[in-house]
Amino acid sequence: MSTAAPAVKTRVAAISIVASASMAAVKLIVGLAIGSIALISEALHSGIDLIATIITWAVVRVSDKPADAEHHYGHGKLESLSALGVIAMLYILAGGIVVEAFSRLREGTTPSAVSALPFVVLVVDIAVNLWRARALHQTARDTKSQALEADALHFASDVFGSVAVIIGLALFALGFPWGDAAAALGVAVMISLLGLRLARSTIETLLDQAPKGAAETAEAAIRAVPGVIGIERLRVRMVGATHFIDATVKVPRTYPIDRIAIMKQKAQEAVAAALHDADLTFTAEPVARDSETVRDRIMVIARNRGLAIHHVTVHDLGDQLTISIDLEVDADMALVDAHGITLHLEQAIRDEFGADVEVDTHIEPLEPELPQGTNAAPEETARIQQALAEIAADGDAIHDVHNVRVRDTDAGKIVNFHCRACATMTVIEVHRHVDAIERALRRAFPNVKRVISHAEPER
Repeated sequence: MSTAAPAVKTRVAAISIVASASMAAVKLIVGLAIGSIALISEALHSGIDLIATIITWAVVRVSDKPADAEHHYGHGKLESLSALGVIAMLYILAGGIVVEAFSRLREGTTPSAVSALPFVVLVVDIAVNLWRARALHQTARDTKSQALEADALHFASDVFGSVAVIIGLALFALGFPWGDAAAALGVAVMISLLGLRLARSTIETLLDQAPKGAAETAEAAIRAVPGVIGIERLRVRMVGATHFIDATVKVPRTYPIDRIAIMKQKAQEAVAAALHDADLTFTAEPVARDSETVRDRIMVIARNRGLAIHHVTVHDLGDQLTISIDLEVDADMALVDAHGITLHLEQAIRDEFGADVEVDTHIEPLEPELPQGTNAAPEETARIQQALAEIAADGDAIHDVHNVRVRDTDAGKIVNFHCRACATMTVIEVHRHVDAIERALRRAFPNVKRVISHAEPER
C-alpha cells in the first residue's frame, strides 16, 4: 500500500461522517413530522451508518500502523472487527424495524399525511448516497479496506432503502394503508441481506481464508524466479490490505547461501509486484537435481561438513566408482586428527554412493592467510619479471608476461603475473605450460612461496 493510502482512507471516512449526519437528521425530522415508519426506519438506518462511519474513521487511523513488538502482522484485523460490530448494529436495527412494522400493520397505524417534501428528501438522499457509496467502494477496493467496504455497503443499502420508502409512501398516497409498513419491512430485509454479504467476507478474513486466486498468483510469481525447482507448500492469509505468504521452496542444494538469499529477495519482489502488497516468508528446502554430477554430490557432502576439498577426480569402472580427493586441513593439525576427518568424509561418500565405492583422500595443509605483506623493491620485481619472460621464451606456448607484482610476506615472496596464450588452446594445455613456468621460477628463486598466474587469450 502506498504511503498516501491511510490519508485517503481517513479523508473519505471523514466526508462520510458529515454526509451521514446530515441525511439522517433530515430524514428523521420529516419522518417524525408525517409519522412514516418507513422514513423513520431509513433515518435510523442512516443513524447506524453515522455511528459505523465514526467507528470506521477511528479504526482506519489505527489499522494502517506498521507491525510492532506485540502485533507482528500489523493492526489490519481491527478493520474486520469493526465491520463485525457494525453488522451487529445493522441486524439489531433490522429486528427493531420488523417488530415496529408488524405492530403498525396489526394496529392499522398510518402516516398522518403525505406531501412532496418526503419525496424530495428521499431523492436528494439517493443522489448523495450513490455518490458517496461509489467513492467509498473505489477507495476500499484500492486500499483493500474492509471498514470502508462496510461503509460503502451501508450507503448502497440506503439507496435501496430510500427507493423502498418512496414506493411505500406512493402506495399509501394511492390508497393502500399498508404501503408504509410494507416499505419498512422491505428496508429491514435489504439491511439483513447486505449485512449477510459483508459478514461472509469479514468472517472469511478473520478465519484466515486465502483470498481467491492469491495462492495461485503467488505460486506463479515464485516459480518464475530463476533457480526455483518447485514449491513444497504455500499458505496465504490477509491482514488488512497485506497478503502474508508462507512458502517452502525447493532450491538446488548445490547453491551457496548468498545465491539463495538473492533468490529470496527476487521472490519477494515478484510476489509484491503480482499482489501489490505482500510479505513473503521464504523457507528454502535444498533438494538434489537430476542433473547433479558425482562431483557436485561430493562437493555438497564436503560443504555440509565445512571441509575444503579440491581436485576431485572420478572414474567409472563400470561396476565401481573410484574417487580421489585433495583435502585441506590445518597445517598444525596432528596426523591422527586429520586422518579421522578423512575417515568420516570417506564414510559419508560411501553412504551416498554405496559401500563398494573406492575413495582415496590426499591430505594437504591449508594455505594460511598472510595478512601482513609489503610490495617488493622495484629492482626485485624487475628481476622476477625478467626471469618469467626468459622462462616463457624457452617454450612457444606462453608469451607476453605482464602485470607482474611481487609481495614480501613472513612466509616468503608471493608473485602474481598475467600472460597470454593461443585463444584456441585448451585449458589443460595452458595449465600445463603455466605450471612449468611457475615451477621454474620457484627453482630460480627459492624464497618465492607461491606463484599465481592468470592466462589470457592473445589479442
